[in-house]
Amino acid sequence: MSTIVVFGASGQLGQCIKYVSGLKGLTNVVFPPESEANILDVEGLDKIFGQYKPAYVINCAAYTAVDKAEDDQELAEKINNTGAYNLAVKCKSYGAVLIHISTDFVFKGDVARPLTEVDVASPISVYGQTKLDGEVAIASVLKEHFIIRTGWLYSEFANNFVKTMLKLGSERDELKIIADQVGTPTYAIDLTEFFLMIISSGSTAYGIYHYANEGVTSWFDFARAVFDISATQVKAIPIRTDQYPTKATRPSYSVMDKTKAKETFNIKIPYWRDSLINCIAKLQQ
Repeated sequence: MSTIVVFGASGQLGQCIKYVSGLKGLTNVVFPPESEANILDVEGLDKIFGQYKPAYVINCAAYTAVDKAEDDQELAEKINNTGAYNLAVKCKSYGAVLIHISTDFVFKGDVARPLTEVDVASPISVYGQTKLDGEVAIASVLKEHFIIRTGWLYSEFANNFVKTMLKLGSERDELKIIADQVGTPTYAIDLTEFFLMIISSGSTAYGIYHYANEGVTSWFDFARAVFDISATQVKAIPIRTDQYPTKATRPSYSVMDKTKAKETFNIKIPYWRDSLINCIAKLQQ
């Protein structure tokens, strides 16, 4: 079996890949510790690639602190752009295919229709810009890449919106949740299954793809669903974005069109609430 090396193994998505790989009994997926697999350390990358000679590389390593990035642009740019470029260069040298995770934050979010891969990316935050820069850097040096844009990621692992809502909902009587930002929650386990399907298919349909669960919701309705499914007794109060100011501006509408992924790989994508039920059931076990 061809070796798959995962960078960013300790993050939410990396942990999901490790979990799903374990369930499937995949012994060819390697998760080098980040002390050895630093995507900014070119010599370290040479050692990793030389040791494992991967056929595929999945890059989950990213600077994802959206608000902190506004004050820490240099580090965000290094990790999200330079790091992505470094991996692309190594993949080209060693003949590996790169699967790279990007974000719905590459869009401005001012168009109220599902966004396709050919819609113009126009980020409104440092985080979004650095992720777009990384996409461009990869495409400039490596044809053999799959860039997967996703958003609103959650799972049983690491910190995420669902786990935060469950925690706060158990501690407070009421919570104020933004109701005028619209997108699609993505269960990171479903996203992982998509990565592994791309690899197992051996597809050479390289390029950018959008992947999120099916459906559309707001953060408020997402939170309400978490509370309803988990039977958490807390009052949810909808608020506007301008009532909860943040350092970074978020897209108000970041629903992505998944037609390209569905048609290219002949997949059915689960509805967001169905996947949320699965996740909460696991969290409550």
